[in-house]
Amino acid sequence: MSEEMKPCPVCESPYGYSTARDLYACPECIHEWNPAEAKKQEEENDSLKVLDSNNNPLENGDTVIVIKNLPVKGAPGPIKAGTKVKNIRLTDGDHNINCRIDGFGSMKLKSEFVRKS
Repeated sequence: MSEEMKPCPVCESPYGYSTARDLYACPECIHEWNPAEAKKQEEENDSLKVLDSNNNPLENGDTVIVIKNLPVKGAPGPIKAGTKVKNIRLTDGDHNINCRIDGFGSMKLKSEFVRKS
């Protein structure tokens, strides 16, 4: 069993640890993953074609800016227009951007509400 820590593919916590079943687990978001499958999924995500509100192509690791106030359930206020979001991850589905926003934590956004910075 490897004692190496790997970053979590969901919340990007650097504290992912190896379990007895050849998996890795994240102590912050409780996500378990197989590093080989995670690498394959990253390769698939690299082939995704996601466009921002101005039809500019987005890539994993880009920095984007929110273009309108976005309400968040359970939060006292919305994500304000002009908020910069760094190091995005692209996914399939309706909300096709996974990210971490200061003051809100990990969340998913729709690419139609952001523009590339």
